[in-house]
Amino acid sequence: MAFHLGNDDMQDMSEMNLIPLIDIMLVLMIIFMVTATVLNPSVPLDLPQTSAEVNELPPQTIQISIDEDAGLYWDDQPITIQELESRLMEQGGSAEQPTIQLRADKDSRYDTVAQVLALASAAQLSKIAFVNE
Repeated sequence: MAFHLGNDDMQDMSEMNLIPLIDIMLVLMIIFMVTATVLNPSVPLDLPQTSAEVNELPPQTIQISIDEDAGLYWDDQPITIQELESRLMEQGGSAEQPTIQLRADKDSRYDTVAQVLALASAAQLSKIAFVNE
């Protein structure tokens, strides 16, 4: 009785199967990632408590609105372009420059927006924010 293992035509398996090794490495990587986030090392400190508060004055803001009919508004009050120019000149002469919040309707004319920007520039006001939704 002779034992015969495999066919004579069959080639010897010379490559190693890496799929189980990759599976084990992925599982180990997930375990290490989970434990690394749970074990966040930090230095235990007892920080001092203070009662001081930061007292910052809110910056002065001016809201200039332009509606679709080229109407100008200074903080919800309708004004003309001449009144806007005089008010911007007054604000430009102050020690602290205010921030201008320019709110223009999407259907307003670009010409009106350009005029307001030119008046602000002439009054040496450079802090201009365009407000949108």
